[in-house]
Amino acid sequence: MDLFYAIKEPVSQLFAKIIGNGNRIIPSDHKGIFLTLFFIIFTTVTGVGIVVPLLPIYAHDLGATGIYLAMIFGSFSLSRTFLLPLFGRLSDQKGRKPFILGGLATYALVSVAFVYSTTVEGLIFIRFIQGAGSAMVMPVVQAYVGEITPDGSEGYSMGLFNLSMFLSLSLGPVMGGVIHDLWSMDAAFVCMGLLSSLGLGLCLVFLPPLSMETIRLKNRTPVPWAQVVRDWELGALVSFRYAYTACIGIIWCFLPLFADKAFGLSGSRIGLLVMLGVFVSGILQLPMGYAADRVNKKIMVTLGGAFSTFGILLPFFAGSFSDLLVAVTLFGIGGGISMPAITALAVIKGDEKKAMGSVMSVMTVAHSLGMLTGSLIAGLAMDFFSLKFAFPCGMVFMAAGTLAFLLLYNRHNKPV
Repeated sequence: MDLFYAIKEPVSQLFAKIIGNGNRIIPSDHKGIFLTLFFIIFTTVTGVGIVVPLLPIYAHDLGATGIYLAMIFGSFSLSRTFLLPLFGRLSDQKGRKPFILGGLATYALVSVAFVYSTTVEGLIFIRFIQGAGSAMVMPVVQAYVGEITPDGSEGYSMGLFNLSMFLSLSLGPVMGGVIHDLWSMDAAFVCMGLLSSLGLGLCLVFLPPLSMETIRLKNRTPVPWAQVVRDWELGALVSFRYAYTACIGIIWCFLPLFADKAFGLSGSRIGLLVMLGVFVSGILQLPMGYAADRVNKKIMVTLGGAFSTFGILLPFFAGSFSDLLVAVTLFGIGGGISMPAITALAVIKGDEKKAMGSVMSVMTVAHSLGMLTGSLIAGLAMDFFSLKFAFPCGMVFMAAGTLAFLLLYNRHNKPV
């Protein structure tokens, strides 16, 4: 307790300098919490980003076919899909910190298991467990951020928070490629474990004790699931998030392998390729988050969907490394425009429904299902046609998700 009070004030002062917008974005008594959550996600996702783009090549070297590659990525999404509603709902009632701690500890243990895995089946099982850990971290942290965000600042606040994920996802693949080229795949797994352990330490030391959490819905009767999932506006957000992450699943699972087999790129170049799209999305999070608080969010989502649709299709026509760079850049621009608006709308919906954890869980379920079905469909396209046909599949997902968002929001003729 004394340690928490000793560090709370300097952390809050540091964060105030970083955001430079006074208490309108995050109240002063919550700035230390926001900064802690920011760096927990940054360190943890950086560790994951080091490993994930290298997994398709690693698994392929172990003999994995397209469908097995899809299962390695899909098993992660499968466990998340079933556990997300449980952990999100429980965090609304019981508090956030215990679930964040449990998820980060799982990540650290999984990194050790990766080192000793030598079979495709082992990778599938480890990724399944890793998905369970993720189900305890991502929606709960997002709900925590949503809980401390003032009304009218949802876009900027979530854009700032999304920055931690996009920066870490852009840094991780580059680090992973360099580590793989200089040392080995095992070294990449060890780095993932160290960074996950750092996130665990930040959670233990910097987040306030459970008794000090200010969860508005703690110990209250939860909102019925039927009331949450029957909301058409939430359905629109879910549709877009599902389509966008289906494309991410295709890019993460198949673009590294496509770049390796079609163009013979090094691990460092593959890491750069995966990094670029995420980095472009990341640098757009703050300006687009600022815009999302001031302009029509529906227009932003639609425009971002159009960019992402073209970006995911272009690898099919790529003839060089430069063509692939253009494709991932366009896809990144689409995510940078649309994601702050989507997450801001999710925070608003969580407040409206009085079920922040449940809403964030539903959004993350859409994320998981998108990763699962995107990678599975692309894996089948690879096995029955050729590797590059995975990308037109992504175009279909993205176009359909954007159209579904437009149609569902048209049921409510009001500005967003």
